[in-house]
Amino acid sequence: MKRTKRWNIPGAALAVLLAALAALVLPGMAEEAPQYVRNEWNYVEDSMDVSGGIPEDATGRLGRIRALGRLTVATEPYFPPQEFIDESRTGQERYVGADMELARLIAERMGVELQIVPLEFIDVLNGVADGKYDLAISALSFTSGRAAVMEMSKGYYFTSELASSGLVIREADAEKIRSVEDLSARDIVAQSGSLQESMAVENIPFYRKFRRLPAVNDVFATVMSDKADAGILDVENARTYINNHPGCGLTIVPDVYFDLQPQFEGDRVAAPKGELELIYFVNGVIDEVVASGQYERWFDEYARYDAAR
Repeated sequence: MKRTKRWNIPGAALAVLLAALAALVLPGMAEEAPQYVRNEWNYVEDSMDVSGGIPEDATGRLGRIRALGRLTVATEPYFPPQEFIDESRTGQERYVGADMELARLIAERMGVELQIVPLEFIDVLNGVADGKYDLAISALSFTSGRAAVMEMSKGYYFTSELASSGLVIREADAEKIRSVEDLSARDIVAQSGSLQESMAVENIPFYRKFRRLPAVNDVFATVMSDKADAGILDVENARTYINNHPGCGLTIVPDVYFDLQPQFEGDRVAAPKGELELIYFVNGVIDEVVASGQYERWFDEYARYDAAR
């Protein structure tokens, strides 16, 4: 009977041998794939180098974008200066704003064509969560609910306001509505699926009726037309709207603000759940526009553009 020869190797020597074998990469052997991870708050804050475009070995949706040569971006184009419609232009060029410039730069860095898809806000969220579109770029704020069904990027625009959301009312009601308690017998509205909807649920315990509306402009119009008493809106966006529409009869209730935790602040890009590599690429572009101050310049440019319309 043939016997198998046994080798007796001391434990320390065996450990060194195994470590050497683990570190050995033979010619032609693939290196370990990069690891893409979320942080403790369930969004992505790391990034990749995008100077060379989409990597040849990209996988998942990022690899599919490279193969198809097209990036689809969903947005609600009614939120100036981030995204809005220029009626003097046609086709894809009619979608303008700081976010639309960011979308165009992401597509440029990828080396692919951009297709902007205009939708109602709730459809933007649902469309990306369902995987119908590659990205959502629509002044999205972080919420734990969104992060549960979508991948979210690091923040790229941080408002100068100390508060994120507040109450917009008619000027005629300024003496009647000074606090959240004054809403107990009144009707309030917010955009469906928005951060402001969540803020209203968390911070306004009593009201007569709470309606969710499809678009931000619907919130402004509903309060202006006396079909609701107060709208919960992003403070900076509300101030921009009121300044650009003199005579609209709206005002922001002073000293009634709903704050976010610091780690959740900032506008973000969203992708379908599990597409971490895609968000790493997006974060690489975000790093570029934040470090250079380009996004702030876009924001200021389109704020002036919107005011001049």
